[in-house]
Amino acid sequence: MARGFQLTFAISLLLLLLGFCRGSTVGVCYGRNADDLPTPDKVAQLVQQHNIKYLRIYDSNIQVLKAFANTGVELMIGVPNSDLLPFSQFQSNAETWLKNSILPYYPATKITYITVGAEVTEIPGNTSKLVVPAMQNVLAALKKAGLQKRIKVSTTHSLGVLSRSFPPSAGAFNSSFAFFLKPMLEFLAENQSPFMIDIYPYYAYRDSSTNVSLDYALFQSSSEVIDPNTGLLYTNMFDAQIDALYFALMALNFRTIKVMVTETGWPSKGSPKETAATPDNAQTYNTNLIRHVINDTGTPAKAGQELDVYIFSLFNENRKPGLESERNWGLFYPDQTSVYNLDLTGKGAVDMTPDSNVTSLNGTTWCIASTKASEKDLQSALDWACGPGNVDCSAIQPSQPCFEPDTLLSHASFAFNSYYQQNGASDIACSFGGKGVKVDKNPSYDNCLYMTAGANKTAASSNTTAISSSSSSARNVAFTWTTSFLLVTFLSILLNIEGSVKSLILI
Repeated sequence: MARGFQLTFAISLLLLLLGFCRGSTVGVCYGRNADDLPTPDKVAQLVQQHNIKYLRIYDSNIQVLKAFANTGVELMIGVPNSDLLPFSQFQSNAETWLKNSILPYYPATKITYITVGAEVTEIPGNTSKLVVPAMQNVLAALKKAGLQKRIKVSTTHSLGVLSRSFPPSAGAFNSSFAFFLKPMLEFLAENQSPFMIDIYPYYAYRDSSTNVSLDYALFQSSSEVIDPNTGLLYTNMFDAQIDALYFALMALNFRTIKVMVTETGWPSKGSPKETAATPDNAQTYNTNLIRHVINDTGTPAKAGQELDVYIFSLFNENRKPGLESERNWGLFYPDQTSVYNLDLTGKGAVDMTPDSNVTSLNGTTWCIASTKASEKDLQSALDWACGPGNVDCSAIQPSQPCFEPDTLLSHASFAFNSYYQQNGASDIACSFGGKGVKVDKNPSYDNCLYMTAGANKTAASSNTTAISSSSSSARNVAFTWTTSFLLVTFLSILLNIEGSVKSLILI
């Protein structure tokens, strides 16, 4: 009996340890409301090329599911609002859908979430009342297939599900949706499914620019907004909106439900009145968002809390109605070229708009590789820099501070900058046949510090605090200590079990 308990406890500890190792994740929404998009096979290649590990689609398109088989990309798939009625009426409809649209492709295609309906509170009529019965029938179908623990069921919401979102501590759900929200929240809590929310600070700024600053919406605010009820300080709108939702959940005593952001982003182009819809702002928002998320910063009310986020969207979608911005949320054009450079790992160098006269406030500039350069040209330039160019490229070797992300663009950027700084930071030293780009923002990240003029070699120290905050360091120490303790405990228990078994054999 005692050994059985020890083994159970050991396994529980291991599962807890694996849970600690996960961290927050960033995915991308793959909308297909366009008539000029590449085939799903080509999209799968693009997604893998850019190291995107999590993808949301809005239906269960067979060609898409086939294309992502054996790629390792985790998919969130959707039951469209148009299917809510049949799914809510009969469980057999959900079972037939699962049997025909999901099971033939699973688990080769990794499916981790099913969203039943999308932003139903924004739809006129009584669509909301169909969601929970449909969710229950989908879950019952998953249980019948033995997949209820591997595939979570939820539904997505707009921020309009809240009647109040400011200050965050006053966050409250719209009482007119109570008939729908109460059973839905009970379903999520019982099945450990996340509350899925679509959050767009862009709209808050666009529609109320006199009350919301652009810097606050873009994660760039140097000032703080204080919640008068809690004293919590907010430097960006994203966190404030997330916490408003958490406070709304807590007000209804649903404290265990986690929040997942299933859509967020910033458009790169808009109508004449949408002056904030620019490539620079889109790059700034998404870059800052990614770094904010993957650092496991959490929010002021949920410090250190994991938060999974999906960026909208993979492509510009030319068939979407509305203002010009609605068709320009993509990270890529339909021809698969980047609308702007975005490193989804949150660690690499950011390619800014080229400018031969770029200087920073203190005159410091850096040189990085252009995203427009071909891999062949970048490899050739990298080989030259690390060879005849006499650049010390040891920092981009495996296990060294600048090896990750392991991409040609990142490695070439490091080498280009080293050569540039060693040769007087002149324009010609950043040429590389047109493959180099001067920038005025320091591309250093984590422990990888890019050289500046006058330095003999790049400092790449694990002791740096220039990029990581003290609170982040403290979390890393706590994480290392906790996981080490759990691992040692786990091994100790296993050794005790092994000793007990050997004793029994000898007896």
